[in-house]
Amino acid sequence: MKSYTVLLDLALIMMSAKLMGLLARKVKAPMVVGEIIAGLIIGPCLLGAVQPSDFLSQMAEIGVILIMFSAGLETNLQELKKSGFQAFIIACVGVFVPMAGGTLLYLGVYGFDGFGTEQFFRAVFIGSIMTATSVGITVEVLKEMGFLNGHVGQTILSAAIIDDVIGIIVLTFVLGFKDPDNKPAVVSLKVALFLVLSFALGYVIYRVFKKLDEKYPHTRRIPIIALSLCFVLAYVAEEFFGIADITGAYIAGIILCNVRDADYIDSKVSVNGYMFFAPIFFVGIGLKTNFSDVDSSMLVFSVLFVAVAMLTKVIGCGLAAKAFKFKNIDCLKIGAGMMTRGEVALIITSKGLALGIIDSSYFTAVILLIIVSSIVTPILLKYLYGKSPDPAPEQAAA
Repeated sequence: MKSYTVLLDLALIMMSAKLMGLLARKVKAPMVVGEIIAGLIIGPCLLGAVQPSDFLSQMAEIGVILIMFSAGLETNLQELKKSGFQAFIIACVGVFVPMAGGTLLYLGVYGFDGFGTEQFFRAVFIGSIMTATSVGITVEVLKEMGFLNGHVGQTILSAAIIDDVIGIIVLTFVLGFKDPDNKPAVVSLKVALFLVLSFALGYVIYRVFKKLDEKYPHTRRIPIIALSLCFVLAYVAEEFFGIADITGAYIAGIILCNVRDADYIDSKVSVNGYMFFAPIFFVGIGLKTNFSDVDSSMLVFSVLFVAVAMLTKVIGCGLAAKAFKFKNIDCLKIGAGMMTRGEVALIITSKGLALGIIDSSYFTAVILLIIVSSIVTPILLKYLYGKSPDPAPEQAAA
């Protein structure tokens, strides 16, 4: 006999995600925070109305792939070229320092068993969770204050874009070492081969898409073919190179981000992604979070995790900015602007849970980081810009 319970589960997930997402937006928090809380409410933590299942996990995986594909489509390669050496170095240091800080935090709390051990690998993975910046809140705050087009605002924006690319590459390497039989040289070779193959084929695919786009502009066949490419590259990355499927999806987006209909493709993908699959992913995090596994030591670790993740971004990005002779207060602005975490941190954590690297209790630390950084960053930016405004170039010349 067929069971239609999954239809009720999907209805509850969609409605609760939208309701809690809107409430989160009302209090100036990211919508994803509301969607995670929705999962906590309707899941085993509270009401128990929806239980995690293989079907929901598979739907959530599609959601992650679509999120990363969309992120690739929204990448501005021209802006990356113009951002220059400064933003690149700030992004690199802003990835390295939090990763080192997260690794040392885990080893300091849970002990060090030696390099190459499961304990050390888990510590490095915890560090990788801290790497990626979610700049959405920062952009909104800077737009609201009128400082997004200033030198500091553009530096933050460019560094955050590069930061995401580096974060995905770091994740790819870290997950490549999950198999104890993998050697560093083998993992590096696999990643290098995949990237070379992707961009070699990517150039060909880009030229083909450009022709299709010129011949059939704004037709539904364009996003359908684009989405097919996304799924193929996600499959190839995972199946043949042992690289995370989200890396393949992200690269598919980057390949197509400069075609004329990139925004059109993104808008069509968003209908499926952000209306259906992505809420399943974020609510699913709440469903899989089990506070019964959270003891006093995990609470202490979560608080330390938040503190280290936020401070290391400020320190890393701030020191890198200082090396380029930014004023002290501008260094703090750049560090504060890079402090927020969001979807990518959740995606990395979810990957770790799926591969058995960490357990669901670590979602507590990541969710807490997203909430705290989302609240603290706007307050800190408004304070710093109040002390020292950074007018847009055209305003400064007036």
